[in-house]
Amino acid sequence: MSCDTDFLPFARPDIGEAEVEAVVEALRSGWLTTGALTHRFESEFAAEVGCQHAIAVNSCTAALHLSLEALGIQRGDQVITTPYTFAATAEVIRYFDADPILVDVDPISCNIDPGRIAEAITPRTKAIIPVHIAGQACELKPIHEIADRHGLPVIEDAAHAFPATYGGQKIGSLSTTTCFSFYATKTMTTGEGGMICTNDAKIADRCRIMALHGISKDAWKRYTAAGSWKYEITEPGYKYNLTDMASAMGRVQLSRASAMRERRAEIAACYQAAFANEDWCSLPTALPDRMHAWHLYMLRLNPDRLSIDRDEFISRLRDRGIGVSVHFIPLHIHPYYAQRYGYKPESYPQAYQQYAREISLPIYSSMTPQEVSRVTNVVLDIGRQFHQQRNLTVAAAA
Repeated sequence: MSCDTDFLPFARPDIGEAEVEAVVEALRSGWLTTGALTHRFESEFAAEVGCQHAIAVNSCTAALHLSLEALGIQRGDQVITTPYTFAATAEVIRYFDADPILVDVDPISCNIDPGRIAEAITPRTKAIIPVHIAGQACELKPIHEIADRHGLPVIEDAAHAFPATYGGQKIGSLSTTTCFSFYATKTMTTGEGGMICTNDAKIADRCRIMALHGISKDAWKRYTAAGSWKYEITEPGYKYNLTDMASAMGRVQLSRASAMRERRAEIAACYQAAFANEDWCSLPTALPDRMHAWHLYMLRLNPDRLSIDRDEFISRLRDRGIGVSVHFIPLHIHPYYAQRYGYKPESYPQAYQQYAREISLPIYSSMTPQEVSRVTNVVLDIGRQFHQQRNLTVAAAA
């Protein structure tokens, strides 16, 4: 039985005996690195999201990097993205000595604001990277319309967005490339891992070659009976391949993805109901024309209704044994980007304002009903204790 002194982690992977058995079977097969299991995983994932090609890699960072490389991004180019994201989205642009051009976010969804993208486009702009924050798809239709007008590819950072939909279509089948993450905290996991999805055969071939040292196609087969010791290096590539051990886990997780997503949605619904009538916080909005993956539950505090700030709220949650996080510290206030590009917090006011009031609560498919209740009870207890309007009313009555 849990009590306030037992620490409930912010994230916990949902791993069962099926995943364990699949990894053990991969180990016993004698083939540990990229092989047949990885190629099955790619085929199954492509079928699931409805794309023609899926390339398994060792991280979403690698997926983003390879996507930009396949598009020929070079020094001095510009790539439009959002400040409200993790480090990887912009750092892959800097790998090419290109410049990330940040566009502020919509305050409701925290996704990139399509209405601000066109004004950021210059002759140096070569691509757009929208990010599906928390697992809710951004406004792809207007983004694609802008991209098509200017002849720009769209690379979706879908690290949070499996399984998610937009306008009835699955994320993974809609843009030039879509990049997924299978990190340990994500909606499905391979421990570390990622996937590039595309309908462009040339991009897919380029990503496959560059993911494994720039060696000519199907280099992994050189240690099989079907392969040859001869190989050709066509480009100086990278070491981004996914192992069969990870893919074995991924295949099981993929088969459970729908059920795990449903459990996350149930937890989100519990949170929404619990906090709906509290004016000291604002709930995340789930838009009706898309399916939310619920990778994150992003509660936002209303500072004018609380006598403590966001950081103190987090401290009190952790003191009560609830693991929480903040998503995200905007790129433009990190030292590297602030110093290189001269950004200030107010350079992207919506990103900064939403970050300053955001708390991500635990939401994962292995959470028990008791754990969900514990989170809601502790959050409500702290919120109501420091609810400024309530305290002022009580003081006036006294």
